[in-house]
Amino acid sequence: SLTIFSDVEIRRIGEIPVGLPTLQIPTFTPSEITTMIIDGAMLGILGCIDTLLTAVIADSLTRTEHKSNKELIGQGIGNLISGLCGGLPGAGATMGTVVNIQTGAKTALSGLTRALILLIVVLWAAGLTQPIPMAVLAGIALKVGIDILDWSFLKRAHKVSLKGTLIMYGVLFLTVFVDLIVAVGVGVFIANILTIDRLSELQSQEVKTISDNDDAIVLNDEEKQLLDQANGRIVLFYLSGPMIFGVSKAIAREHLAMADSDVLIVDLSDVPMLGITASLAIENAIKDASEQGRDVLIVGASAKVKRRLDKFEISRFVPEHYMFLTRVEALRQGVSLVDFKATSANVSGVSAYTESYE
Repeated sequence: SLTIFSDVEIRRIGEIPVGLPTLQIPTFTPSEITTMIIDGAMLGILGCIDTLLTAVIADSLTRTEHKSNKELIGQGIGNLISGLCGGLPGAGATMGTVVNIQTGAKTALSGLTRALILLIVVLWAAGLTQPIPMAVLAGIALKVGIDILDWSFLKRAHKVSLKGTLIMYGVLFLTVFVDLIVAVGVGVFIANILTIDRLSELQSQEVKTISDNDDAIVLNDEEKQLLDQANGRIVLFYLSGPMIFGVSKAIAREHLAMADSDVLIVDLSDVPMLGITASLAIENAIKDASEQGRDVLIVGASAKVKRRLDKFEISRFVPEHYMFLTRVEALRQGVSLVDFKATSANVSGVSAYTESYE
């Protein structure tokens, strides 16, 4: 069988070097360090994406769940040893994994068996693979590649997400006609921008300014009573969810739209994380309120959020005793401040009237 088409010029696998690789200590000059770091980072990112993609495909076929960290650590160790032996970097083999699964593989033993067979070929049986035509491997790759595609999804991708479909076909075009690394970089960048924009839009809806009991957020009976008692003189500035940089615009918009009041309560009870840009927007809101003569109270800041506020020196505008754990405590203090300002204003008005009368 090895003599079939022996007299025809066909590209074959050809001679495979036999034997174990030898250890090679890398040599380089200082001028090459920058190139090494950049190229190494690009290959590392590409390898991680390829491996995780392979793992996701395997999960889809086997209905299991892979461990990403374990896969990437194993790949890193393998590439490190390969590099010391003069080998090229590698990543998860989607083709090999799919072939293994389609032929009945169920555990990682199939991958070890494949690696063992490859070792046998490299050490002793290279002659058996030498006459195999490259067209055979191309046919296998084409068949497996077609099987990998999720045709049912491709038919309805434009209905699920038009933006996602455009990104997918854009990455496909760049991969075929430009470069794989460029395609991955552009695709990840655009996808992240769209995701951040969507998250920012959703989080912006969780920035609310409340001056009366309008059910914009869930309040208990005492909180509703305290807000009603303040007669609109207390503004409750409620934020919820991670405050990423995209939310800063909503914070600025809400604080500019705040009605005239005596007390501003910044409610951070439901904020697990505060980004730098959002922190700046909150600082500006607090600063403006303070400069306009309002008392500013902060409620519910977690230890992590409070540390971020401390770094922005919010204590310049909000003293420590104006920071509360619960919304009820802050509202009680707010009502007291409103009553005090109202009393002071009345006393000042009476004094002014008396002086003018005299």
